[in-house]
Amino acid sequence: MSFFRFLLLILFLSTHQTLSRSSPESASLIRSVCKSTPYPDVCFDSLKLSISININANVVLQSLQFAINEGAKLLPFLSNTDGNIIEKQKGTIQDCNELHQITLSSLKKSLSRLTTTSSSSSSNKLADARAFLSAAVTNKNTCLEGLESASGPLKPLLVDTITTAYKHVSNSLSLLSASSSKEKDQSKHHSTTNKGMDRPKWLSGKDRKIFRNDYEDDNDDYDYDYNTLTVANDGSGNFTTITDAINFAPNNSVDRVLIYIKQGLYEENVEIPSYKTNIVLLGEGSDITTISGNRSVIDGWTTFRSATVAVSGEGFLARDIGFHNIAGPEKHQAVALRVNADLAAVYRCAISGYQDTLYVHSFRQFYRECDIYGTIDYIFGNAAVVFQGCNIISRMPMPSQFTVIAAQSRDSPDQQTGISFQNCSILATDDLRDRSSFVSNSTSIPAVKSYLGRPWRTYSRTVFMESYIDNLIDPMGWIHWSSKDEGLESLYYGEYGNIGPGSRVEGRVSWPGYHVMDYNEATNFTVTEFIAGEEWLDSTSFPYDDWLNDAKSGVVCKNRRKGLFSDGKYGKLYEFDTTFDSIVQKEMDTTIGTYESRLYLIRKTCRTLSNKGIPFKMKNSCKKTRERMPRNRLLQQAVHDSSKHREIGMGGAN
Repeated sequence: MSFFRFLLLILFLSTHQTLSRSSPESASLIRSVCKSTPYPDVCFDSLKLSISININANVVLQSLQFAINEGAKLLPFLSNTDGNIIEKQKGTIQDCNELHQITLSSLKKSLSRLTTTSSSSSSNKLADARAFLSAAVTNKNTCLEGLESASGPLKPLLVDTITTAYKHVSNSLSLLSASSSKEKDQSKHHSTTNKGMDRPKWLSGKDRKIFRNDYEDDNDDYDYDYNTLTVANDGSGNFTTITDAINFAPNNSVDRVLIYIKQGLYEENVEIPSYKTNIVLLGEGSDITTISGNRSVIDGWTTFRSATVAVSGEGFLARDIGFHNIAGPEKHQAVALRVNADLAAVYRCAISGYQDTLYVHSFRQFYRECDIYGTIDYIFGNAAVVFQGCNIISRMPMPSQFTVIAAQSRDSPDQQTGISFQNCSILATDDLRDRSSFVSNSTSIPAVKSYLGRPWRTYSRTVFMESYIDNLIDPMGWIHWSSKDEGLESLYYGEYGNIGPGSRVEGRVSWPGYHVMDYNEATNFTVTEFIAGEEWLDSTSFPYDDWLNDAKSGVVCKNRRKGLFSDGKYGKLYEFDTTFDSIVQKEMDTTIGTYESRLYLIRKTCRTLSNKGIPFKMKNSCKKTRERMPRNRLLQQAVHDSSKHREIGMGGAN
C-alpha cells in the first residue's frame, strides 16, 4: 500500500475517503489496518459499521468516536459502586472517577483537534492528539493499580469493564501513532513560525515584569499592584490557605490566574482539579514559601492521592516554591508533587520527599532549575517531561535499600512519553555520598548503591544528556525492576554527552534497550522535539534551552532562548569558551566533592573567566554564590554552556 493511500485512510483530512469498494474489499482493508493495533478484533468491530452501510469513513476519527461512546458508558458504573467496592486505600474509586473524566475530556479534545480547521500544521495536531491519548491510557493504568488492593463483589466486573473500554483508547492511539510517524517523515523540517497551540491571554506588561528572569538590579521585590490573589498565613493577604485561593479562582479560565503565596509554611494538601486551568503559584523563594504534607501509602492513601500538591489543571505554572512530603522513608510511597496536567512548567522550586517524591503522571511537562530530593523512584510516572538545569539529589534510604532516580512507566511503543534530563546535576546528600558504593572504603558499614533508573513498565524510556553525574552512581548505571528480565529489550535508556565521575559508560548494563546515544538520537529528547516546547514555553517566560549544547557536533546552539545561562534567582551568570571544557572536567574529577571544595572551584572558574576578559551578564555575579544555593549548579553550567563564545576567537574546540 502506498504511503499516500495509507495516509488518506488513517490521517484526518479536510475531505474524508469514501469506502466505495465492495464490502469484502473494504473489510480486508480495515482488517489490514487493524492488524497493527494492540486489539485487532476490537478495532475491526468498532469500524465495521462503515463497511455495512458504505459511509464516508476516517479510521482514526471513527475509532475515537467509538472510544468516546464506550467511555461514556463507564461513567455511571464508576459513580455508583454503592459499597460494592471495599477500598483498602483511601481514594481508590475517587481516583478512577477523576481520571476517567480526564480521559473523556482528552478523547474529545483529540477528536476536536483532528477535525478543526486552523493554521496549525497537521504534525502539531497529531502531536497534541497523541499526547492526549497517551495520558488517557496512563489514566487506566493508574486506576487499575489502585483497584489491585480493593475487594468487594463488584471488583471483577469493574476491572473487566474498565479494561474493555480502554481497549478502544489504545487502538485509537495506535492508529494515530502510525499516522504521526508518516507525517513526521514528511515534515521533519516544518516551520514553527505559526504556533499551533492556544496560549493563555496573559502577557500584559505587568505580567512580564513579574515573570521576567533578567533582573536589572539586585532588588528581589516584585510588583503585585494588580489583580492577584494573595495567600498569607499571617492574615495579610486575601486568603490564609492556598486551597481557599484555588477554590476562589475561576473555573476553566483562558487567562492566567496568578496566586501569590507569601513566605511561610503552609501545612495543607492542595488539589488543583482539571477545571481549574492556567493556575500560577508564585512564591517568594523555594526555601521560604513551602507547602508541606505527610500522606503516604502506609497510612492508607493511594500513591496518586498521597500528593501534598496535586495538579490536574492544564497550563499550570509554579515558581519559587518548596513542595514537601515529610512522611519519611518508612512510609514508602509519599508524593510531594503530582502533575497530570498538560503544558505544565515548574521553575526554581524545591521538591523533596523520599520514595516517589515527584509524580510526573501524564501529559507534557517542563522543570527548570529545580532541586529534587528522594530515595527510591523519586521521579516517576508516564509524562513526556524534560528537566533542565535541575539538581537531582539522592538521599540516604533505609537500611538494605538502594536509591533510584527515575522509574518511568511507558507501557506501549505508541506513547510519546518519557523522562529527559538535560544539563542537570546528579548528586547525593553528604551522608549518602560517604556511603556510596563508588567511594566507600568501609568494610564494617554496608555501602549504598545508587542508580539512574529502572523500568516500571515494559517500554520505559529515560535519558540523561549533557549532565554532570557525581560518583554516587553505580558503574552499571541502571537496574532491573525485579529479578525478571522483563522489558530489557523494549525499554529505551540513553546517555549522551554527560560528564563527571559517574558518567563513564564503560561497565554500564548490556541490555538491548540501553543506548549510548549519538547527537541525532539525543535531539529527539530535547524541548523542541520531545514536548513541543517552542509551541508553548514562551508564554510562561521561563527560560529554556530548545536544543542540545554540543560544540563537538558542529551545531551552534540554534534558536537558544532567553535566560540560557540563568543561575537561578540572580539572573544570568556567564558564558565562556569551549577551551575550559577540559580544564573544568579534569579539576572536577579530582575534587573530593565536598560543598567547600566545589564552591572554591566555582569561584576559581569565575576568576579565570574574568581574567580571560569574558564579559559577564551581571555585575559581580560570581560574588552572588550564597550558602543556600545548591552546590555544583554553577560549575555544572560552566562545563555545559561552553560553545557560546567560540566567535570571540579564544581557541574554541574544533
